[in-house]
Amino acid sequence: MAATTPGPLAPDVIDREDMRRALAEHDFAAVFVLAKKYGGLSQNRIAVLCGLTPGKVSTIIKGSQRVTSFDVICRIADGLRIPGALVGLAARSWESAEREFPQPAEQPREQQAPDEVPWRPGATVGLAAELTRSDLVMDRRAATRALAGTAVGGTALLDELEGWLQPVARHDRPVRRGRLGVAEVAELEGAARAFRAWDHKYGGGLRRKAVLGQLNEVAGHLEEQQTTDVELRLYQVMAQLAGTAATMAWDSGLQRRAQDYYRLALRASHAGGDMKFGANVLAGMARQMFYRDRPQDALELVRLAQDGSRKVASPRVRAMLHTREAWAYAAMGRVSAFQRATGQAADALSGSGEAEEPYWIAYFDEAELAGVTGGRLLDLARHDPRRHAQAATDEIRDALARRGPEAGRSYALDWIGLAECHFLMGDVRGAVDHAHRAVDAAAGTRSARVRQQLGNLYPHTVGHGAPKAVGEVRARIRDLLSS
Repeated sequence: MAATTPGPLAPDVIDREDMRRALAEHDFAAVFVLAKKYGGLSQNRIAVLCGLTPGKVSTIIKGSQRVTSFDVICRIADGLRIPGALVGLAARSWESAEREFPQPAEQPREQQAPDEVPWRPGATVGLAAELTRSDLVMDRRAATRALAGTAVGGTALLDELEGWLQPVARHDRPVRRGRLGVAEVAELEGAARAFRAWDHKYGGGLRRKAVLGQLNEVAGHLEEQQTTDVELRLYQVMAQLAGTAATMAWDSGLQRRAQDYYRLALRASHAGGDMKFGANVLAGMARQMFYRDRPQDALELVRLAQDGSRKVASPRVRAMLHTREAWAYAAMGRVSAFQRATGQAADALSGSGEAEEPYWIAYFDEAELAGVTGGRLLDLARHDPRRHAQAATDEIRDALARRGPEAGRSYALDWIGLAECHFLMGDVRGAVDHAHRAVDAAAGTRSARVRQQLGNLYPHTVGHGAPKAVGEVRARIRDLLSS
């Protein structure tokens, strides 16, 4: 039967211009369609050759799931006998002997279901190298065109991330011996801290290329054999840099690429044994789902984070996860559940004084809790202003009393939210005053999220009966959004 069943793709199919273009763009939906049309391969045969399930092949062809896993890309290249150079890989082991000694393309049974393949650190390093290499060679306009797709949600995303809960499957040690010392790793950790602090304050993607360059350098060090302690710390640095790259991509409007870097950050935190930061990454992915109006997906991501970090999460991390949980409930209109989760966040945060906390969660304090709670109450107030607008106002005022302009992006979001609360309550004079403060604060950031929220405030300033003062602040918002 093997003699009569179509095998890998013929060279003339691989040499087609449309096939080569699809391979260069990692458009595996198009690759599979062309393989069926011109290579005579059935969907089931593609699945067998590439070590995928038929269902996975179907979701890829439909465009429901984009292939970003380095491990899966390698299996597709090997299964269909696609030269590595055509998909951005090194030459595959079979390429030199392929002409004289064709090798069977069948994958072992245990490799056929990608969801059963443990997360291997080596694949994480390869993924980091590929993502950063492709991003660094593109200018800003090309990146915006190529990378600005929509973030994936639903089962396709959630099933893939379940591997975070499994033990790390260690790979074979690299052949090249690295000489990176503890002092050099400490310098890389310091750089990761600096980039994260800058992004948290200002937002935007102005330093994104610098972060990607540092991330690419860390991947290069991990391609060499380091001591165990250095290797684990390098993976943790990779996770933190990838997390910063994700938020920068998001702030630049590159939603799909942001999710790619979130996935990388989660895999790197898994390889580095840092479940706390992994929970933080999942919380970031959940926040991205909120902005896509997918609260159920967000809630599943938060629960995955809570399950994985239950034994190690510090008080601030637990509090932050409870606020993400509350966010989901508010988006679903579940007011009692929102209040319960918010209370749990406050209780957890009250116990953070004596605990040792990671540096990256230091931002989550009483001001942040008040700001996030106020924002979620504002979500509820948009549907029921009489019940929730005043409570939202009180929380946001508390946040502003606790933090000033140095909070950057968060400070701007607070003023925007406070202005909207006053519009909802019918206090036009107060709303205008706060809107002017919001424009001033927004002008000091490069965050697309801040501008998006300012854009949501704009409709409140529109109306034939609007006073002159409202028209003035409307003009300021319009000018900033168009700059």
